[in-house]
Amino acid sequence: MKHFSLNDIHEMPHLYKINLINSCSGYKSANLIGTKSKSGISNVAIFSSVTHIGSDPALLGFFLRPNTVIRNTYDNIKETGYYTINHVHKSILTDAHHTSAKYDKSISEFDVTLLEEDYKKGYHMPFVKHAPVQIAMKYHEEYRIKANDTILLIGEIKDVFLDEHLLEPDGFVNLSKAQIATINGLDAYAIPHENIRLEYQRPKR
Repeated sequence: MKHFSLNDIHEMPHLYKINLINSCSGYKSANLIGTKSKSGISNVAIFSSVTHIGSDPALLGFFLRPNTVIRNTYDNIKETGYYTINHVHKSILTDAHHTSAKYDKSISEFDVTLLEEDYKKGYHMPFVKHAPVQIAMKYHEEYRIKANDTILLIGEIKDVFLDEHLLEPDGFVNLSKAQIATINGLDAYAIPHENIRLEYQRPKR
């Protein structure tokens, strides 16, 4: 096996290092987070760090990089308290990936890609049209990670909208039926084709 020591990692060229560390953790979720500023400018950006925090209350979290540069997603959430999480699927991969480009807050990523805004009753922030899973979120709390000054932002699920054929009888959302993407590292995408479900495990007697 190839071995890298901590010292090796410290000495790596910057791009090699971030590629290695970003990809070795495993596949990550691919989600578009939709927000809108108080001035009415929509924003959508791809994130690979959305994670389940708890089911009751229903909480999801995601990480933001340090606010040393403009972070439109974070600013809009703090202004309005609401945002959406939309699953990336195969047919929108290129446009979803392009939302990682850093546009000025006066420019909506919806205007420079083929992604379309979708609005639902009671919400001012945009969902992503045709996303198989769309989740309305309300800001709950945040934590600053001292090790690298990133932010863990936690939100509460207010509404879930999903394509009905993804829902199994026991409540399981079968994402493999919708060609929903995962992210490997910074820029590689994979489309899972099946799920292998195993029973809840108890200690062997």
